[in-house]
Amino acid sequence: MSSSPADDAMVRTPNLARGAPDAQLEDASAEELIAWSAERYSGRLVASTSFGAHSAVMLDLVARVAPETPIVFVDTGYLFPETYRFAEQLTRRLGLDVRVYAPRVTAARQEALYGQRWQQGEEGVSAYLAENKLEPMQRALKELGAEAWMAGLRSGQTAHRAALTRVGAQDGRVKIHPILSWTLDEVHVYLDAHGLPHHPLYAQGYRSIGDVHSTLPTTEDMDPRDGRILGKSRECGLHIPLTPEENESLGSSGL
Repeated sequence: MSSSPADDAMVRTPNLARGAPDAQLEDASAEELIAWSAERYSGRLVASTSFGAHSAVMLDLVARVAPETPIVFVDTGYLFPETYRFAEQLTRRLGLDVRVYAPRVTAARQEALYGQRWQQGEEGVSAYLAENKLEPMQRALKELGAEAWMAGLRSGQTAHRAALTRVGAQDGRVKIHPILSWTLDEVHVYLDAHGLPHHPLYAQGYRSIGDVHSTLPTTEDMDPRDGRILGKSRECGLHIPLTPEENESLGSSGL
């Protein structure tokens, strides 16, 4: 196992060299990988969060190991009220440097102009995701000068994530997944060991939490991502490489 979620609050001294080989990175603990990332990409590293069900794990790791790291929070304009309050709670508790990025067009204006695009088939869903999630995230990465991006993805969440490596690449940037190999049980152990909260809706069966209009509670016998009903994919798009056409479109927009 590459990480020890039940470790106490003492951060282990990183033993990775600046040019650590892939094998070392794959076997490093979550703390070691975050520390290596912060050293190697100093001033050019960001982390992202949705303030979802188990986001406190990754946020606590970053706060303890690399507290200077900017945390990108994409506010789609359609998040649960509980998510906004949870974000404020964790930001204050952990002393996070959260940078909120929102769509350029407000939710009210979008609905007035286009209607509820998430109900307009795959084309509408794609347009919704592009405007409310992809563009704000790409803008954040550019404005923050990010060369490397950390995210709390886990391989057990989706088929796409199962194929990821702990250090890879996405759209010309280094993509780092410190807790990729953690199981859900290990996530719970870490939360309990550090006295960290779940998202407040977790107790009501919301085990994968996104926008209000595309999130449903699930039962224990279901895959948590079955509660995410925005289009055919279980991915929101943030963690999937852009197509050449999307890259070209973003480039022509000055991103």
